[in-house]
Amino acid sequence: MRKSALLLLASLLSVPVFNAQADAIADAAASEHRSAQAKLRDEYRHPQQTLRFFDIQPSMTVVEISPGGGWYTDILAPLLKDEGKLVAAHFFVEEGSPDYYQRSLAAFKEKMANHPPYSNIELTAFHPVKALTVAKAASADRVLTFRNVHNWYMADKDSGVLNAMTAFYNALKPGGMLGVVDHRLPETASDDTMESSGYMKQSYVIKMAEKAGFKLVASSEVNANPLDTADHPKGVWTLPPSLRLGEENQAHYMAIGESDRMTLKFVKPD
Repeated sequence: MRKSALLLLASLLSVPVFNAQADAIADAAASEHRSAQAKLRDEYRHPQQTLRFFDIQPSMTVVEISPGGGWYTDILAPLLKDEGKLVAAHFFVEEGSPDYYQRSLAAFKEKMANHPPYSNIELTAFHPVKALTVAKAASADRVLTFRNVHNWYMADKDSGVLNAMTAFYNALKPGGMLGVVDHRLPETASDDTMESSGYMKQSYVIKMAEKAGFKLVASSEVNANPLDTADHPKGVWTLPPSLRLGEENQAHYMAIGESDRMTLKFVKPD
């Protein structure tokens, strides 16, 4: 009888540990600080499921690569604010940088100054050639990059992607993990398609991460979209939210939805 009671107590005590993590992510995703427009995109980006797949805990040090306007930051910032730390490796801006980089970085800094969930964020810079120290060496539990690999490839091909992966490897603690989400190109497509379409082959991303020293832990289909053929006139930007063709066939592309995406989890070996 005593053994049964102890087992029951142990099982009851184990439940809140899982729920605490699950609730923290759910609470962050439901935060009043997120706009209604941002929350509408959860249908396609599945942030709660994605962050759970990457095993993000509120006490971790997490580096978000190229956060842009802060779509994922709006979830990560409140999630990590009290017990953990969020490092935002934003655009590297120098003389001659695109105006978009400067505007985006300035808007992000303004949110850090005036938006309460952003108050504890550490700001660094990332560029796949010019700025590769995204955080102190071996300081991060997780590095996350959402829909960025194609940009590095289109700008600097293999060297840009490998530089990025190596930078993330250096920032992570041994045993730390890299989470990657990007638009997925079918393996049967020509490699040349990656040069301008915004889509990347999953096998290529895995190869480059492994070349930097990572080991693939798991892949998830949480961000898959079987309706996306990845063969569109304006590449991935044909689909929402960009809709580069304007009203041309808009109903068709809206019915497809956002892109088919790979979701990959890598570990830096101990």
